[in-house]
Amino acid sequence: MFSLLILVVAGIATFGQQPSCSSPQHRQFDFWVGEWNVTDPRGQRVGASRVERTLNGCGIAESWEGADGTRGQGNTAWDPGDNRWHLTWRDNGGTVLMIDGGIINGEMVLEGERQLPDGTQTLERITWTPNKDGTVRQVWLSSPNRGMRWTAVFDVVYRRR
Repeated sequence: MFSLLILVVAGIATFGQQPSCSSPQHRQFDFWVGEWNVTDPRGQRVGASRVERTLNGCGIAESWEGADGTRGQGNTAWDPGDNRWHLTWRDNGGTVLMIDGGIINGEMVLEGERQLPDGTQTLERITWTPNKDGTVRQVWLSSPNRGMRWTAVFDVVYRRR
């Protein structure tokens, strides 16, 4: 009985501990953390973004304000259970996107399937590329045919404010 009590108390103590999110994998997306002015490839302003660490460093949250009135929020986190980054995005236009992935050749690449309101299934891929000058390029591609042909949804450069 006494040993069972010790196991129960030890289990409660372990359950109540905060996770450590200080692994190198948890820091892979830190290049994107900051206050940003966002432009298209020609340098025209398209919006502003705040990207910050949340939940004791266990998550990253983006708040987007587009120059055209769009608003969006994204939550991203590293999952040590499946060794992947996961992002959930939603905006005031009704878009919901859930993608996952990780670092490929120095870029963060997340992708996943999405069903559009008309029933069409698409493959979505977003790539974040950290540049030597401190900017970050973000390219969102969409494919209606499982990756045979891609169309750019969003191609922007984040510049620190």
